[in-house]
Amino acid sequence: MATDLDDEALRQVQVAVLAKAPVAGLAKTRLIPALGAARAARLQRRLTRMTVQTALDAGLGAVTLWCAPDARHRFFRALARTARLPCVVQPRGDLGERMHVAFRVHCPAGPLLLVGTDCPALRPDHLRRAARALVEGDDAVFHPAEDGGYVLVGLRRPQAELFSAMPWSTALVTPQTRARAHALGLRVRELETLWDVDTPADLKRLAALDAGAGA
Repeated sequence: MATDLDDEALRQVQVAVLAKAPVAGLAKTRLIPALGAARAARLQRRLTRMTVQTALDAGLGAVTLWCAPDARHRFFRALARTARLPCVVQPRGDLGERMHVAFRVHCPAGPLLLVGTDCPALRPDHLRRAARALVEGDDAVFHPAEDGGYVLVGLRRPQAELFSAMPWSTALVTPQTRARAHALGLRVRELETLWDVDTPADLKRLAALDAGAGA
């Protein structure tokens, strides 16, 4: 009975996936020197599919795909059809503004976990543990990334101060977010550090992950 109640509470936690369209020359640009533009775009498609499937397999609340620059790309339309999930267009602005809008849109219906598509190491259990932190009363939950950013952030309610004027794509993101959260008096749970796929060196780890999955 307790398990049923736990599952019901976890289903109140929504998941938003921020995804960039897999357009050659625009997707995974830091990997283009190693892969070429077309293969980098194919990798973007693959990572997005993996992330969406992870979010669905977590068995939480509604999953929404936030698309950039718009939701018209045929990949997004196909994914929305096959995965049966809504697509929303990311608003203009820097990453922090776009993240804040997602929380502002979703949080009236319940807590939200927000993830990107760069972390193939993110598994359903990671999402469930993060969701449980919010259900148990934490105001914010994070999975830091090895590069100093984070691969997941979850909030019970919007917190614009966490994302405004942030030096995105630097090693300062997690420490500054941590400091801001504590300054706001938020109860924060920080989970294990994960890795994402941003540079050519990360491709070896992705290959190793694939090999392990195949085995």
